[in-house]
Amino acid sequence: MEVQTLTYIFVTGSFGLYIGIAIWSRAASTDEFYVAGGGVHPIANGMATAADWMSAASFISMAGIIAFMGYDGTVYLMGWTGGYVLLALLLAPYLRKFGEFTVPDFIGARYYSNGARVVAVICLIVVSFTYVAGQMRGVGIVFSQFLNVPILWGVIIGMAVVFFYAVLGGMKGITYTQVAQYCVLIFAYLVPAIFISLLITDIPIPQFGLGAEVNDGSGLTVLEKLDRTLVELGFGPYTDGSKDMIDVFAITLALMIGTAGLPHVIVRFFTVPSVSDARLSAGYALFFIALLYTTAPAVGAFARLNFIDTIHDTAYQEVDPWFKRWEDIGLVSWVDKNGDGKIQYAPGAAFIGSPSFDDDRGPRGERVVINERNDNTNEVYVDRDIMVLANPEIAALPGWVIALVAAGGLAAALSTAAGLLLVISASVSHDLLKKTLARGISEREELFYARIAAATAIVIAGYLGINPPGFVAQVVAFAFGLAAASLFPAILLGIFSKSTTKEGAISGMLVGLVGTFCYIAYFKFVAPESNNADHWWFGISPEGIGAVGAALNFATALIVSRFSGPVPASVTAMVDTIRIPAGVEKPHDH
Repeated sequence: MEVQTLTYIFVTGSFGLYIGIAIWSRAASTDEFYVAGGGVHPIANGMATAADWMSAASFISMAGIIAFMGYDGTVYLMGWTGGYVLLALLLAPYLRKFGEFTVPDFIGARYYSNGARVVAVICLIVVSFTYVAGQMRGVGIVFSQFLNVPILWGVIIGMAVVFFYAVLGGMKGITYTQVAQYCVLIFAYLVPAIFISLLITDIPIPQFGLGAEVNDGSGLTVLEKLDRTLVELGFGPYTDGSKDMIDVFAITLALMIGTAGLPHVIVRFFTVPSVSDARLSAGYALFFIALLYTTAPAVGAFARLNFIDTIHDTAYQEVDPWFKRWEDIGLVSWVDKNGDGKIQYAPGAAFIGSPSFDDDRGPRGERVVINERNDNTNEVYVDRDIMVLANPEIAALPGWVIALVAAGGLAAALSTAAGLLLVISASVSHDLLKKTLARGISEREELFYARIAAATAIVIAGYLGINPPGFVAQVVAFAFGLAAASLFPAILLGIFSKSTTKEGAISGMLVGLVGTFCYIAYFKFVAPESNNADHWWFGISPEGIGAVGAALNFATALIVSRFSGPVPASVTAMVDTIRIPAGVEKPHDH
């Protein structure tokens, strides 16, 4: 059976499963729409959390970043994994004990202010839409390659599927859909990794294969061979880092605390029956997440090695068909700079600008003008986001494995997109309308507005997926930075500092959000030519500036709180209730 046919079967079958689950678990109340009725089993919630957490950035892009950045790319691995541990231990149980629907709900109640609630909603919407842009781009990439449709139509199809089960099922439908999506995505990630590890090292466990000898008789390990190959081509060693330590620290910290501030992950801990179940589901989720995250470094190394072996110094007319398939949609390009008809892979950009699928100036890489600023010898452009998806094709694995990876990539992107869109929907209908602007609406009206908000959010997300501000993991990293600088400090201080006032929290969130957003926007959109270490503030890149934004948020909140009125006694009592386990006597204040 042809790969295209298998892909249609796998993708259509998985979509049918998701939609069937959505119909079966249709939300009938706001409680079910927002938090799945609060009755999800910890194991199911752990799988749903893992699917919510492991987005297109984790499935599609993270291994691609590691493949091309080597050691430097591991900041994403460390930050995202460490951040989940931070969330599970430091925030999740306390927020579950609070027992409401949303993060703005907590911030509004803890800081006794609708103003704080509205600012939290603004922060949440900015973070969530930045994040969802990466997911929808991932959906478009998968559809465009494996279902042979343009990226535009790929995004639109993805929007339609998410619309159906997010708007119909709410959190209840999304939760059980995400359980199925986790099973699909983890199977799709591990199967090709095991195949390729066997092909390269004869070892079926990718985590062990990464450090094993290559079975080509050279006596070199995978990393040694990759280092040697890259150095011969003019690149730096794969296992050496080039980033300044302060930037590595800042990116890792921004990703960690950004993770702990992500509303679509936090809300998952509101869906279990009790605080102890929240802790259990966090542990299960960490195990489920670790299956993919410990595999990603091996996938990245195998992909880079196979990529070089397949294309470098190969006549274009003889290159494997996978190259031309990805070239047809503009995610791989080649320009014959020296006229020898062979593909030469080396450091540097292949051409000025980037390839465009619908550019009519010529086929493939030749459609981009080369000028004197582009005098390196590299002839290949490759989008980092394709490496996991193309890896089975590069390694010549069976067609069903290629089809499975397509279904897994879509599962990863759609699961996170659905969670993000529901968070946006809940914030608009519950926090802005029910709790602030239209307090008299009924539960039925609130549910109606929640679905309208979800539908609107899906349309905006689709536009951002069609016109993304960067590659998938980069866009997601910006979302984490914004979450780190805006929501995380307010949540942490809300739990552990009884003296933080509403004025302090509002000021801190605004300073963190605006400062971080402006820094990212300046270097990525206003003056991209200045985006290098010589111009960065303290040598910290836009991907890491969220750590500085968080520090500014903390400092602003604490200073303003010191000079503003006291926190009401009812609020300090609520903080005690959240922090002190049931049955333990509250300590007396002295």
